[in-house]
Amino acid sequence: MSDNSLTIRSLADLANPTRFLGLAERVLPWLAGLTALCFVAGLWLSFTTEGDYQQGETVRIMYIHVPSAWLSMMCYTVMAVAALGTLVWRHPLADVAAKAAAPIGAAFTFLALVTGSLWGKPMWGTWWVWDARLTSVFVLFLMYLGLIALGRAFGEPGRAAKVSAIVTLAGFVNIPIIKFSVDWWNTLHQPASVIRLDGPTIDPEFLRPLLVMAVAFTLLFFTLHVAAMRNEIWRRRVLSMRRQAARGIGRGA
Repeated sequence: MSDNSLTIRSLADLANPTRFLGLAERVLPWLAGLTALCFVAGLWLSFTTEGDYQQGETVRIMYIHVPSAWLSMMCYTVMAVAALGTLVWRHPLADVAAKAAAPIGAAFTFLALVTGSLWGKPMWGTWWVWDARLTSVFVLFLMYLGLIALGRAFGEPGRAAKVSAIVTLAGFVNIPIIKFSVDWWNTLHQPASVIRLDGPTIDPEFLRPLLVMAVAFTLLFFTLHVAAMRNEIWRRRVLSMRRQAARGIGRGA
């Protein structure tokens, strides 16, 4: 059997909720442990580096704010891919992945907005301005809340999955707007200084803890996402058993 066939078969096996639950139980302790280690290293670097000559100690907010902002967009991207899995490939776990990711993405986006305001007050002299970057991130937060509410509005899971997937894909247009807003419009935010074609422009003194914290936040997302998917699978199984029991009672009556 070829390597490609083995890969496809392995992915197909993961589509089975029972197999995924088994994998989650094995992977979660390792993910959680690695996440904790990265946070310890990242926080130690964040508090032992020098402050910025202009921003002073407030620059340390960056080590929370920037990874949160990155993860807010990455989480929605994961949801968009899952939406494609629901509509195109009808993957059994696609809707589970999207639904589990929405509250996590909302939390990261909220954290990005709060830390951005805390950082903006001493730097800009105000807690909030309606510039393109802040406004588009706030719209992203509202989209997360809307998708969470939408997923709970339908009693029939299959219909909820399709409607949520369509709305998720339609809302994905906001992600490139957030990313390139500082290039397309005149905003208070500085242009990209880490992910650039010509390399990062941020000083290595700040880049090292920022990257470690970014890895820690990314691992935190995957840890929470796998755990949330596991819980969602179990929740759906309990609901299914309750419906079957209710039907059995109804027939007996």
